Amino acid sequence: MNIRSLTRGDGVVIGAAVLLFIASFLHTYSSYLSNNAWDSLGLGFGVYMGGVIGAALIVVNRCLPQPRKVAGLDLGAAGVAFTVLVAWIMFWNLVDAPQVGAGAGLILGFVAALVLAAGAVATPLVPALQAALMPAPRPAAPQPYGAQPQGGYGYPGAQQPFGGQPQQGQPFGAGQPQQGQQPAAGFSPFWFAVPAPRPLFAEDGSPAPIAELAPGVWYLAVEQRGQGLLAEMQDGRRGVLQDTSNIQRG
Repeated sequence: MNIRSLTRGDGVVIGAAVLLFIASFLHTYSSYLSNNAWDSLGLGFGVYMGGVIGAALIVVNRCLPQPRKVAGLDLGAAGVAFTVLVAWIMFWNLVDAPQVGAGAGLILGFVAALVLAAGAVATPLVPALQAALMPAPRPAAPQPYGAQPQGGYGYPGAQQPFGGQPQQGQPFGAGQPQQGQQPAAGFSPFWFAVPAPRPLFAEDGSPAPIAELAPGVWYLAVEQRGQGLLAEMQDGRRGVLQDTSNIQRG
């Protein structure tokens, strides 16, 4: 799991889920009685925790390398459905509150559920919410093309050097079979990181992605392909990154 793949929208979802959990311990209704959502399992587990579970599904699905499905349902989509349903139920609980009136737990719970559902629905639609929650760490120092990257494959802490042990000044990957074409004249290969998960497409132009680049990981751009970049992954696979907007160069 890669927590650096979390977006700002996921941050909104996490914050709203924490607020919803706190609200479950506050008074549900305005009365002298000490009551909260946990006095009723249907309200505590079925509604308040339902929103928290929905947020957890969204966040876990974002951190996984590939989207997961359970019983044919995408975890992220199921999480969004949970949050919307909880906001709907909280709204009617607030409208249909007894004569004693809604308490802090119900009011705060509705606000948290509304923000939670809005964040879950809006994240795929609003570019500002799709930005990385935590920026990718910069490498210790930019490495010239052909030199061995410090710490391994382009990012701090990696133990396995990329592409073997090339000598200083030796062309990158010398003595190894190369895939694809050589970099165009005038292009200088560089390390880069993406601000949000980006699909990587095959060099032959196939429309189906072959992999996904994750934020927080440094990849090597080896060639310019029109408006895109031919990128090389840790396992040696190469593909074309078509969306190069807002990438971070090392």
